[in-house]
Amino acid sequence: MTATSAVTAGHGGGSADRGAPVVSFRAVNKNFGAVRAVAGLDLELRAGETVALLGPNGAGKSTALDLLLGLRNPDSGSVAVFGTTPAKAIAAGRVGAMLQSGGLMEDVTVRELVGLACDLHPRAYPVDRVLKDAGIDGIGDRKVNKLSGGQEQRVRFAMATAGANDLIVLDEPTVGMDVTARQAFWATMRGQVEQGRTVLFATHYLEEADAIADRVLVLHRGALIADGTAAEIKARAGARRITFDLDADRDGRIDEAALRGLPRVVGLDITGPTVRIRSDDADATMHAVYALGLYPRNLEVSGLGLEQAFLAITEAAADTATPAATTTATAVTATAEEPGNR
Repeated sequence: MTATSAVTAGHGGGSADRGAPVVSFRAVNKNFGAVRAVAGLDLELRAGETVALLGPNGAGKSTALDLLLGLRNPDSGSVAVFGTTPAKAIAAGRVGAMLQSGGLMEDVTVRELVGLACDLHPRAYPVDRVLKDAGIDGIGDRKVNKLSGGQEQRVRFAMATAGANDLIVLDEPTVGMDVTARQAFWATMRGQVEQGRTVLFATHYLEEADAIADRVLVLHRGALIADGTAAEIKARAGARRITFDLDADRDGRIDEAALRGLPRVVGLDITGPTVRIRSDDADATMHAVYALGLYPRNLEVSGLGLEQAFLAITEAAADTATPAATTTATAVTATAEEPGNR
């Protein structure tokens, strides 16, 4: 398997045994020089799950995927995919992957490239079906080097799903796609999951994770700091979002120091007259706002969305003194990227 785009395969009936873990990390450690990239990773994924892997740049997402796909080997511990090594699972045709790194062959048509992926797949689908499912049946005769960024992503997806995979691994799959293409992409992926397949995807689009994933993993500075449903992640943030407008004082300013000193405030942003507060006790915070003699207009109080919860959790993790963090589930992970642009 190479990291040049997508690697595909299929096995058996096209769905995994629901009784055994699809992916298993056991006490996995990985170092890059003096940097401990993965520290004691214990994690399981099971058949039929759609799992989102979230984290800021450098959090460890791509390194974790590289270990899962056998592109890197752990220094200690074990990574198993369908009960065997990643390399053997891939050789047996059970894994499809769509990666960010690497390029596509340029001097071939889309149909030729996807057809090659189908030819190499132990349980391949017909190339016309693969092109249609990926939404690229209309550009099959186009040279790969003439594609837009979004079209290239769809070609990578086609190669990753050229046959009946049991596990599909996606690294930022919808980068470069417009809204319509993204919706079509996830509709196709839901069909894959309905057939019992497992989907693991890393993304910076938190609305995708909120809408699509059964389970959300949040990585930060090499640690898995949250593991649960999107609703559980939001609840873990333990904060409410307060938004209102304030009139400036005689000097044309809003007293940021006074607002930041309000009780139970865990985050503050001021843009023009609009004040946005994250508070772990909205009633106490607003009582204090009125006690200051302020008169907020257009007041709104709501729960955090996944994006705001993600920011709250990662900011809290950044403030902790130790690099490791406790998760909301039984898995305890620490993964970090090697030095560089990962």
